[in-house]
Amino acid sequence: MIADTTPAVQARAVARACRTATLATLMADGSGRPYASLALVAFDLDASPLLLISRLADHTKNLTADPRVSLLCDGTAGFAEPLTGPRVSLLGRAERTDEPQHRERFLRRQPGAAMYASFQDFAFYRVAVNRAHIVAGFGRIHWFNDYAFEEDTAALAAAEADILAHMNDEHTDAVQLYATHLLGKPHGGWRMCGIDPEGADLLRGSDETGYELARLPFEQPVLDADAARAELVRLVKRARTTD
Repeated sequence: MIADTTPAVQARAVARACRTATLATLMADGSGRPYASLALVAFDLDASPLLLISRLADHTKNLTADPRVSLLCDGTAGFAEPLTGPRVSLLGRAERTDEPQHRERFLRRQPGAAMYASFQDFAFYRVAVNRAHIVAGFGRIHWFNDYAFEEDTAALAAAEADILAHMNDEHTDAVQLYATHLLGKPHGGWRMCGIDPEGADLLRGSDETGYELARLPFEQPVLDADAARAELVRLVKRARTTD
């Protein structure tokens, strides 16, 4: 994992590992009451949350009237006592996006959503986070403003599709090794569905059986194809020496 363990880095690691989040909005009926719902989530390269939601849903009606939202990303799965596990609350404004890259990143992580992504009542949204809160364990609780990854991700974004195609078509054995030897996941069916400066996302499953996501963290941030290649090579070498 990246050595810099600031609250922002920890928060992005927790968030990026989630496929769902609790979405909180303010009711559009004038009452000002909070409303929480479950949403599928993906993340832009800078870790900004991406949503695909229907205008018929209450949460979309709410954020259309008031774009202020909060997302709870829950990393407590597997903890015997959930309150000892990490979780992150992201506060910001939801803005509709027609950026093709946002659509592609979302659907690679959430392939089951492809069946309704083109419906007229559905649209993609990006949440611009301006404040965040992390509970990383007992006594490790922080509010902070600098959540997003701030370095330029344009070069990596431009190379992402080629990197994924290369890994999934030419190096399927390496992707399986990442999942099984480095992340302790069961063997079989893993594909790389996303890459960002801080790690790669691995996915397996189907619409019928459901999907499982695994997060492969990088030791150092990568900002272009060459740096990504070097880090992926380093990780596969490490995986081959891990029993």
